[in-house]
Amino acid sequence: MATMRIPKQKVILCGDYGVGKSSLFRRFATNTFVTDTDRKSTLGLDHIDREYNIAEKQIKLQLWDTGGMERVASVTSSYYKFAEGAILVFALDNAASFHSLSQHLLDIVTYAENAKIFICGNKSDLEGREPEVSDEEVEAFCEQCHSLISATYKTSCRSGAGVEEMFRDISRQLVHANRSKMELQALEQKSFQVDTASDAVMNEEDASSCGC
Repeated sequence: MATMRIPKQKVILCGDYGVGKSSLFRRFATNTFVTDTDRKSTLGLDHIDREYNIAEKQIKLQLWDTGGMERVASVTSSYYKFAEGAILVFALDNAASFHSLSQHLLDIVTYAENAKIFICGNKSDLEGREPEVSDEEVEAFCEQCHSLISATYKTSCRSGAGVEEMFRDISRQLVHANRSKMELQALEQKSFQVDTASDAVMNEEDASSCGC
């Protein structure tokens, strides 16, 4: 019997090099953190799937990371293709990474026009230091984007604070936004299972009626 296929939602990480995209990816994948001194430099796109149960619906979140490619070349349009969600990541201790979000946003709107867009202020564990980016600045940026931003989050990859909550909320929003499409996929899969079962019954009946 064919198994029910779980809807897959591609989510991409976007932002400047060094803001913590790969650390978010690692938290998503293995719930671990590696310091800069212990981290090995890698190049190349990477992705991993995780399943979430949202309102009795299964969803497979497929998270994509640039793997540092933005250091040596422009991320190609294929990275954005078929993305259902995009996370704009900046570092709370780096104002320049926040001010460059508009360019990354333009890339998303150009190459992944149907993606829901989220903002993540990473490195919230400033340990007494004042953030270089205020909540008011983030709010003002969202207002300038004219409802393009679906939600904003603060995370710390070092401690893990807010990371799992962010991915679960993004999963919930994608389920809600794509409910009709996901239900259609499930219906088509169920129909396929019924048709396959019917064909099997008919083949058995034909075999039993054969006078050979």
